[in-house]
Amino acid sequence: MIKNSLFGSVETWPWQVLSKGGKGDVFYEERACEGGKFATEEVTDKPVDEALREAMPKVMKYVGGSNDKGLGMGMTVPISFAVFPSDDGNLQNKLKVWFRIPNKFQSDPPAPSDDSIKIEDREGITVYSTQFGGYAKAADYAAQAAQLRSALESTATYQTDFYFCAGYDPPMKPYGRRNEVWLVKSSE
Repeated sequence: MIKNSLFGSVETWPWQVLSKGGKGDVFYEERACEGGKFATEEVTDKPVDEALREAMPKVMKYVGGSNDKGLGMGMTVPISFAVFPSDDGNLQNKLKVWFRIPNKFQSDPPAPSDDSIKIEDREGITVYSTQFGGYAKAADYAAQAAQLRSALESTATYQTDFYFCAGYDPPMKPYGRRNEVWLVKSSE
């Protein structure tokens, strides 16, 4: 558990740091992230920032009690979303939000009231993660991903068709914000 001054205690998605590295001004961690059940929302045909503004309220409503049991489940952090880069590095007009359901509800998560929210099982993943601050937009995530790819050049293999963006803070937190980009390690 970590303490968030605006929301009280929130559960942290379980992971283990396997190694740390860096090149130039870019520092990163290799992490093994636990799998589990996730509430997901996919949005296509919209730019990433717009798609995120559409998807996040739906996921937050589910977590807050818009489900078959009327249960507020509490928060887990980070909330991650997959983005899909084009060959030129720009992001395609789609994203998929992944909210890890709190441990207490992993065995029997409430069913979403909104049909667009899906409950999915996801295997554990190993990621290369870099952290940055501020109110992140699609361009910030894309720039950080490019820097991380450059730092990992010829030292690591990772998925190139998507990566995860992660946020730890509620929108009304003005300072000390934490954002991350995760490149998913290839299983080769």
